[in-house]
Amino acid sequence: MKSNVMPSIVQIEANQLKQLVNEVKETVATGVIKVNNSKSKKAPSFGVIDLWNIHRKSKSAHLGWQSVL
Repeated sequence: MKSNVMPSIVQIEANQLKQLVNEVKETVATGVIKVNNSKSKKAPSFGVIDLWNIHRKSKSAHLGWQSVL
């Protein structure tokens, strides 16, 4: 089996390397107000009853296919 393997050492020009490793000065936003909407938009929970209903429906669907065959 033939395979072309790229060399593991990447050659890069000095100015490109300097640009890549240049430190970026950033500031953090301090005047932002966080709004918590998790209480008003609560995600529906998936409980044991839901799992039981799915299992029950799959049994009845399977029985319907057996009568067709």
